[in-house]
Amino acid sequence: MHGTDCQKICSAEGFPDEKSRREFFVKVIFLQFLFLHFAFLRIVCYTISIRLSKTCQDRGNLFGRLYVKERGETVMKNIITISREFGSGGRSIGKQVAEKLGYAFYDRELVDEVAKRSGFAPEYIEEHGEYANARNSLLFYLATAERYSHDNLSMHDQLYITQSKIIEELAEKGKCVIVGRCADYILRDRKDCLHVFICSDMASRARRIVERYGQTQKAPEKRLAEKDQKRKVYYKNYTGRVWGQAQNYDICLNSGALGVDTCADMIVQLCK
Repeated sequence: MHGTDCQKICSAEGFPDEKSRREFFVKVIFLQFLFLHFAFLRIVCYTISIRLSKTCQDRGNLFGRLYVKERGETVMKNIITISREFGSGGRSIGKQVAEKLGYAFYDRELVDEVAKRSGFAPEYIEEHGEYANARNSLLFYLATAERYSHDNLSMHDQLYITQSKIIEELAEKGKCVIVGRCADYILRDRKDCLHVFICSDMASRARRIVERYGQTQKAPEKRLAEKDQKRKVYYKNYTGRVWGQAQNYDICLNSGALGVDTCADMIVQLCK
């Protein structure tokens, strides 16, 4: 609205004095400023939404399909590795995920296959396949160096190598969920893997292992601490990484806070 138009309107409406006309002009200018301001904000918001939309398309949506851009191709997560704190429900979560997605599930099945190929008893594999037999790295190194076979490998090293080969073969076979046994590290170079770490608070974990395995003379908290420490030492020895460190996984979930079912559903949504 131009000044001459405003003067005509002022005259037509019969403003009594110059002050009234001036107040009217100020209001008109202020309204025009607000209009331009809101128009500018709309343009800015639209530009931001377009950029955010493009970013989401490129990186994937947390609750949609998870893809990775690699050389112009999209790679779907066909293999899921589940690393977990003892008593956090990681195995149950992995089993649910496999059932809901129709993926193969490897936990005890992996132990049986390793037993067939290595000649080790399944009980030995359960105990030593992802647990160190000492609570610190130096003692574990000394323990693994005590007994060597003719090919100059300790029994622990033979077991790790056999497990690694089988895990790689299972991944090649197709869509699957693999629980524990350094699978996240063994398959670290595959772009179609989703690496998950499950943790939980001490109270929830203690309650869970008592419900599942029963009471023992040893306090549940102490059992948990020992199991976690042995997994940590084993993982560090064979991978050089820190077990449970978030940077080593694609997603970390707290089953104590979220619940086992919710954790499973979130993983499923990432790969569905």
